[in-house]
Order: sequence, then structure tokens, then C-alpha cells
Amino acid sequence: MGKETWRFINSGKQSPAFNMALDEALLYWHSQNQIPPTIRFYGWNPATLSVGYFQNIEKEVNLEAVKKYGLGFVRRPTGGRGVLHDQELTYSVIVSEEHPEMPKTVTEAYRVISEGVLEGFRELGLEAYFAIPRTEKEKQSVKNPRSSVCFDAPSWYELVVEGRKVAGSAQTRQKGVILQHGSILLDLDEDMLFDLFLYKNDRMRERLQRNFKQKAVAINQLSSQKVNIEEAVLAFKKGFEKGLNINLQPYELTQEEMRFVGDLAEKKYASDEWNYKR
Repeated sequence: MGKETWRFINSGKQSPAFNMALDEALLYWHSQNQIPPTIRFYGWNPATLSVGYFQNIEKEVNLEAVKKYGLGFVRRPTGGRGVLHDQELTYSVIVSEEHPEMPKTVTEAYRVISEGVLEGFRELGLEAYFAIPRTEKEKQSVKNPRSSVCFDAPSWYELVVEGRKVAGSAQTRQKGVILQHGSILLDLDEDMLFDLFLYKNDRMRERLQRNFKQKAVAINQLSSQKVNIEEAVLAFKKGFEKGLNINLQPYELTQEEMRFVGDLAEKKYASDEWNYKR
């Protein structure tokens, strides 16, 4: 049997609202059988803080700092914690829950999709592996994270290099379709990241930031050869083809599709009602 062909969209740097709207549009089109399974790579303009669907903005996010740094802000349709999208490659995978290669459980489907990310790191010469919480304490920390920062701790099947998390991903299932998107760090401004959240006191912030250094790392902190975004796109495109055993066919959105996404971005993901009212 030949390899299945999926669609590949490299949409470059887009606004926060457009990025989330395009992920939702792809999920909708796939649910209507209008498009095949799709993998998308993208960036952010401006750099953006995204928060998980269930996060409480008032209690967790320092909106003054978001404004001070000139960052975009958006709520994702997926769960998880706060992510600073800056010097990174972001990916999304859209595939039916009924796809023969997709396990029924969220955790196992997450592992299958993340094989593509794993192989991408290997293409860059990095020995990545899946984190599997083993002790009861580790399992509890996945269920009850101590911090609002996504990269604070690896959860089930998160990607790890030298014991530190290198990619953070989140998944949602709607209309019979899996949407998994994630953040692959090339570089990271840790101080800026930690300025974006609220803490009970300075001591707690210092402790969390100190712990964070031991738990998370960006690609260019690990590699003597600096990786740029073009090299990352090539490596992770190959990685997804290998990890999911597929061919990726490049695709450009039509004007009609762009209008649909722009409309959804404006009405939903650029609105205060969506981003702030939870």
C-alpha cells in the first residue's frame, strides 16, 4: 500500500486571531469532508501570549505586561496553560477521530501525532524522547499544575531532550475531528515569559522560574549549530512525513477560504468576549 497524502500548509507569521481561526476553519472543513487530513506550520505577528480555553485571565495573567511588551493576546480553543509564541515554530494537525491510524483515547492519539514532532527533533540531530509520568507525584503534577506556564512541566507523551521539555502541545476534539497544535521553541526569553503571569509573591515567582530552567529548554540552547525557522520547517516537515508515514502535499488557501478565516478571526478570536470572558 502507498503512503497516504495529507495537505501541508505553511502559513508563515499571522495575527493571533487569524492563527486560531485558521485552525478552527481547517477542523470544520475536514469535518465536512471538504479537505483531507492537514498539517499546518505557522508563526505569530506580533509575538503573542496564548492561554488555554479554561484559564482564568484575571487570576493568572499580567495584562499590563502583555501590553508593555507589545504582545498579541488570544485564547486557544484547546486546553493547557499559557504559551509565549515568539521565536518558535508552531504546528497544527487536523485529522478525523475515525482515521484508521488514530487511537480512540486522547493520550494515545497524542502519542501517535507527536511521533511527527519526535522525528523532527531527530532530523535536527537532537535525541528527543517521550516523557511518561511514572511516579504518583509526577502523575499528580500533570493533573494539578503549580504554575500557569505551559512549559513548566512535561505531561503525558510531551517531547523531552536531556530531561527538559522542548515542545508543548494541546488537543481538542470537535465535530468528530482531532485538532492538536503545539509550540516548538527555537529560542526563549525566560524573563519576558515569567513577567506575563501573576504570582502570590516575588519569592514564588523566583522559585518557579528557577525550577523552570531545569524543566524546559529551547532548541538553540541545546544545539551548537543555531537552527533558523526555515531549517526547522524542513526538519519537522520531514519529521511528520516519517513519523506518521505520510506524504505532505503543499497547499495555498484560496481567496474564498481566506475570506472565511478572516471573518471568523474578526467575529470570534479578535473579540473581547472570547478572549477575556471565562
